Amino acid sequence: MSLRKGTKVWVEDRDSAWVPAEVAGFKGNQVQLVAGSGKTVLAKPEKLFPRDADEDEHGGVDDMTKLAYLNEPGVLYNLRRRYALNDIYTYTGSILIAVNPFTKLPHLYNVHMMEQYKGAPFGELSPHVFAVADASYRAMVNEGRSQSILVSGESGAGKTETTKLIMQYLTYVGGRAASDERTVEQQVLESNPLLEAFGNARTVRNDNSSRFGKFVEIQFDANGRISGAAIRTYLLERSRVVQITDPERNYHCFYQLCASGKDAEKYKLGHPSHFHYLNQSKTYELEGVSNAEEYIKTRTAMDIVGISQAEQEAIFRTLAAILHLGNVEFSPGKEHDSSVLKDQKSSFHMQMAANLFMCDENLLLATLSTRTIQTREGIIIKALDCNGAVSSRDALAKTVYARLFDWLVEKINRSVGQDLNSQMQIGVLDIYGFECFKDNSFEQFCINFANEKLQQHFNEHVFKMEQEEYSKEEINWSYIEFIDNQDVLDLIEKKPLGIIALLDEACMFPKSTHHTFSTRLFQSFRDHPRWEKAKFSETDFTLSHYAGKVTYHTDYFLDKNRDYVVVEHCNLLSSSKCPFVANLFCSLPEESSRSSYKFSSVATRFKQQLQALMETLNTTEPHYVRCVKPNSLNRPQKFENLSILHQLRCGGVLEAVRISLAGYPTRRTYSEFVDRFGILAPEFIDAIYDEKSTTEKILKNLKLENFQLGKNKVFLRAGQIGVLDSRRAEVLDNAAKRIQCRLRTFVARRNFVSTRAAAFALQAFCRGFLARELYAVKRETAAAIFIQKHVRRWLLRHAYVEIYSAVVTLQSNIRGFSTRQRFVHGKKHKAATLIQARWRMRKVRSAFKHHQASIVAIQCLWRRKLAKRELRKLKQEANESGALRLAKNKLEKQLEDLTWRLQLEKRMRVSNEEAKSVEISRLQKVVESLNLKLDASELATINECNKNAVLQNQLELSAKEKSALERELIDMAELRKENAVLKSSMDALDKKNSDLANELLKAQKNANDTIKKLQEFEHKCYDLRQNVNSLKEKLLVLEDENHIMRQKALVVSPKSTRRGFEKATVPEMNSGALVPHTDRKPEFESPTPSKMITPYSHGLSESRRTKLTMERPQENYEVLSRCIKEDIGFKDGKPSAACIIYKCLLQWRAFESERTVIFDHIIEGINDVLRVGDENITLPYWLSNASALLCLLQRNLRPNGFPPTQRSAGSASLALRIAQGLSSPFKHGDGMSHLEARYPAILFKQQLTACVEKIFGLMRDSLKKELSPLLGSCIQAPKAARVHAGKSRSPGNAPQQLPGSQWDNIIKFLDTLMIRLRGNHVPSFFIRKLITQVFSFINMSLFNSLLLRRECCTFSNGEYVKSGLAELEKWIVNTGDEFAGTSWHELNYIRQAVGFLVIHQKRRKSLDEIRQDLCPALTVRQIYRISTMYWDDKYGTQSVSNEVVAQMRELLNKDNQNLTSNSFLLDDDLSIPFSTEDIDKAIPLIDPSDIELPSSLSGYSCVQFLAQLQNEIVRSSQIVAA
Repeated sequence: MSLRKGTKVWVEDRDSAWVPAEVAGFKGNQVQLVAGSGKTVLAKPEKLFPRDADEDEHGGVDDMTKLAYLNEPGVLYNLRRRYALNDIYTYTGSILIAVNPFTKLPHLYNVHMMEQYKGAPFGELSPHVFAVADASYRAMVNEGRSQSILVSGESGAGKTETTKLIMQYLTYVGGRAASDERTVEQQVLESNPLLEAFGNARTVRNDNSSRFGKFVEIQFDANGRISGAAIRTYLLERSRVVQITDPERNYHCFYQLCASGKDAEKYKLGHPSHFHYLNQSKTYELEGVSNAEEYIKTRTAMDIVGISQAEQEAIFRTLAAILHLGNVEFSPGKEHDSSVLKDQKSSFHMQMAANLFMCDENLLLATLSTRTIQTREGIIIKALDCNGAVSSRDALAKTVYARLFDWLVEKINRSVGQDLNSQMQIGVLDIYGFECFKDNSFEQFCINFANEKLQQHFNEHVFKMEQEEYSKEEINWSYIEFIDNQDVLDLIEKKPLGIIALLDEACMFPKSTHHTFSTRLFQSFRDHPRWEKAKFSETDFTLSHYAGKVTYHTDYFLDKNRDYVVVEHCNLLSSSKCPFVANLFCSLPEESSRSSYKFSSVATRFKQQLQALMETLNTTEPHYVRCVKPNSLNRPQKFENLSILHQLRCGGVLEAVRISLAGYPTRRTYSEFVDRFGILAPEFIDAIYDEKSTTEKILKNLKLENFQLGKNKVFLRAGQIGVLDSRRAEVLDNAAKRIQCRLRTFVARRNFVSTRAAAFALQAFCRGFLARELYAVKRETAAAIFIQKHVRRWLLRHAYVEIYSAVVTLQSNIRGFSTRQRFVHGKKHKAATLIQARWRMRKVRSAFKHHQASIVAIQCLWRRKLAKRELRKLKQEANESGALRLAKNKLEKQLEDLTWRLQLEKRMRVSNEEAKSVEISRLQKVVESLNLKLDASELATINECNKNAVLQNQLELSAKEKSALERELIDMAELRKENAVLKSSMDALDKKNSDLANELLKAQKNANDTIKKLQEFEHKCYDLRQNVNSLKEKLLVLEDENHIMRQKALVVSPKSTRRGFEKATVPEMNSGALVPHTDRKPEFESPTPSKMITPYSHGLSESRRTKLTMERPQENYEVLSRCIKEDIGFKDGKPSAACIIYKCLLQWRAFESERTVIFDHIIEGINDVLRVGDENITLPYWLSNASALLCLLQRNLRPNGFPPTQRSAGSASLALRIAQGLSSPFKHGDGMSHLEARYPAILFKQQLTACVEKIFGLMRDSLKKELSPLLGSCIQAPKAARVHAGKSRSPGNAPQQLPGSQWDNIIKFLDTLMIRLRGNHVPSFFIRKLITQVFSFINMSLFNSLLLRRECCTFSNGEYVKSGLAELEKWIVNTGDEFAGTSWHELNYIRQAVGFLVIHQKRRKSLDEIRQDLCPALTVRQIYRISTMYWDDKYGTQSVSNEVVAQMRELLNKDNQNLTSNSFLLDDDLSIPFSTEDIDKAIPLIDPSDIELPSSLSGYSCVQFLAQLQNEIVRSSQIVAA
């Protein structure tokens, strides 16, 4: 890998395994890197991996083979990116990697999702476990070969849940008979709690680890339908029954039994710490798990599987016996090498074990403490020492438990039901994964051996897939080496020097120990490359497995491998009085020639079972699912890199990557390659070359070798993509440098031009500044001269004005003084007169004002009290809608009173003012008279000096009057104060008046609103009453019809009923099928048809008419058959067949018949025509005819005994009335016939309604079937050919189809549909409904495909689909609302989704803006799906911001907790969007009277009445015209 500054790489990290980094420089032999966190590190070049920076822009790839650099960190971080977006499934070729989300994702596993993946090509849709299951099912059906799905992973990775989903999908596509009570999936899953209780235990890493392998085999018949199932178990860990290590646990069933309460007391059980087989570990409880509740679930599972209560009792007796058996201890006996029970406690447990096994206690003790050896001389009984007795005890416990587990599996298989004749199966393998603990013993050795075997099978499959890919592309792959792990398998299982063989050999010798076994291993495998000796132990060894090195402790290898089958044990328990225990040991082992102990190697038996499993898998086509546990805390959205990397190694994913690296790990289609690396050789792009030739020339131009060119892809060896990317980066860097150079030149020139322009501007400014300065100096000089002139003039004038003003002022002061003296004297006289007048006025007025103010104050206070009281009443009554009108009236009266009072106050004020003015004028006159008197008195004073004494007296009187006047002035001041108070009170009253007016306005407004609400409520109540009345009428009509039908059904003779009608099923009808129109009011009551006989039928008696009808039934059937089978056509837009059938039934009085033969004949004839005819011709034709016939029946028939439905008569001409009177013997003057129909006619109308719905459904389904392939090509933009400017294709090449042509096919399809429908005169009502459902299907198909295919969620594809939707919109506008209806609104989902794809600046949009403005119809889950799958292939922009994604994820997590199912896919609308009433209201009136008799039917005598009626109508028309 060539490195340079800026290269994107992966570097190892102690905490995160791998971190992204960028090359910053070089220091000697090391590379200086800057990690994503900003930390600088040094690393060697060979420890670095290249990284594609473009992959960081997207949410990862759905297939690892699409990675530009297929390496360990690339795989790890691709999974991390997808897991962050809740994309838990990822492909690696045909291998599926499933990361446990630890949260509910119900939208991924519902029926809609299964329907999408059903039959879809593998890899076309997003990765999913359903895709793997569907691929296995399709391969089985198409190739007839059994399949297998291998689900692996460590404990807690989700293997069991994945297995459930696979079985759920296989049950969905395979199905089973509907009569089965439970599906195979349910039956198999119901056995899970039982198998988990007896086969699962706590290990170091998982609280519920499966300690056995499970192979669920689902069997299919020749038609691909599920016919049975079976569960095969492998490799049960038997040693766990007797030996466990801390902190592990024994099997769950033991702890459940101890916590069972009464059952535990019955079997003398207690806490698990009291039993040797359980107390070897101090872990007795699991966090969050109740053993008592789990015991109840286990018993429930036993009931479901079909285990009887007696068998359940025996099972738990056996488990209790095993626990008691483990507490039996031995001590040395009196004889040499003998053993006896240690103490009383051991005797008690021995007795309990014997009682529970229902066998003899002494015989049980004898079988445990002795051994029988058979010789030629006879049988020798040898006593066992303490260790031998303990081994015998443990061997018995393991044997009993293993046989009990096998019995349970067999019982479950019998419950599920196997198909022994099945030739095709799909097996689902759920087995424990690779294990590497701190202390690894014999169990881990066996498990890892099994995983090595499965890994070899996996490697062969991966290599085979590689070969198939290379062969498909027709490239040379013969020299590619196959990477195998056969050397490890030979080291373990090869004879005679394999580890298992040496272990069995050591177990055969009683004196062997783990030291001698380890020494033998070291001597045999000293030079083996996969073998290592542990550094700090003499007995441990290390094996290099495919997933890494594992060190095994051999301390217990020999003990755990020995599994003695003791004949005495089998004989003892086979003779047990408990039938269940005896049945477990019904088949006795072959007796050894020398000893009752038959040695059985656990490892050898393990190898044999594993070999049987591999043989089963080799006969099937494998599919792989690798489950990954993202973290050890079992929490969502937590991704531990180191743990996952270890699981990827253990699951073989990295091994598959290694196999791919050995071949051609990088594969690109030619178009993708040219798109990415075409810039390396632009001269070839511009030339006339196809993409394959262009690719070859680019690679040869770069001097790359060992690449291969396939049919559709180019295959590159490991490292070559790095060379291409490096060269591409150099070209892009050079291009960037050239762009930078040009940009710097442009910037420099722009700066120079702007600087020069600035210099010119500065010079011009300086010159202007100097000129302005000179002009200012000259202007200031002229101004100074002008100012001096005016200042001198102003000074002289100012002096003159001062002298002149002083003279004038002096004169005016002298004249003013004399004048003021005269004025003051006159003023004193006038004041005295005025004072006298005012005093008299005040004396009278003060008394009046005081009285008036008191009255007004009292009135105001009383009115305020009344107003407050009334206001409280108004507030109390404001909430009562009934009192609002009264309040309104009261408020209006109060307003009138207040208005009247206000006017009264105004009039009083005006009168007071007038009185004041009159009084003032009177006082003025008095003052004038007093002035005259004063003048006379002055004259008298001047003339009569002798009257001074009199004048002195008068002066004293004047002084008294003056004091009185002063008092009067004080009173007047008080009056003024009172007047001010009155004014303030008046202002307060005005304010209160305005407040009351405002409140009145508000009350009036509220009253108006309440009145409006009351009116609306009354209107709603009226509507509800109308609806209730109509419903009551409909209900009464239906009850009467049902009553009549029941009566008719009882009256009809069994002989008159056709055998076919007895088998026919009456289809379900809409509730409005027989309901008359309530909106058409009857004008008069029509008589029964029997009383209205026209001249045509006059003279024919009832019996004769019936006889004539019965004489010609065959001819009638022939007429109806020809009318149905032949295309009679239309007249004036009316379907002739429907009108003729209706007229014939009317003439033949079929509606009054008690038989249904003729109606059944019509329905069967229509069904036959629909079955054999061309759908494009037959369905529209009969939709028009059947709906017309249904409308005629709906409008003209009524049940016997009920009033008919009337319509308004209208104004009809004489000719029309004559024609109507001649056309039908049962018509009134209003143009409507009213026929009393019997039960068969009503039933015929129901069957015809079902027929119309069936025709509509068939047309809709046929259109969807035709439309589906067209939509499949419209959802994704086709790859346009590269046609460059100035270059053209050779004449021999055909022009490529334009992208819009796919949508043109949709438009042509819709145009053809409209022509077909309108050509058959299908009513616009049906066309509108049909087109609406077609557009709903288009919306559903495009939207679901968009959400399931990542390549569709691109910017360019959004533009392509948007242009297609514009074409559809144009078609809808041209078609019109009459036929298109609301079709455009049906495309809401796809329109908003596409609109979201093509908008720019998505990262600036908030979640509220997206939900409210851009995509209001879409759910958060749908928006989240589009946002995470979106990638801009045109401009390279990014999707929504991380904050928006986090908000949506939080909302989805809340929804997952509240909802059981929340799919992001749309449902297909399969409903019938109309009822009989809708048809009747939507289709216009049809008059069947003017239908001409076709020439093909003119030869039948039973329809001649149609010709006669037509002639009579013509003659009557001529008479009227004349």
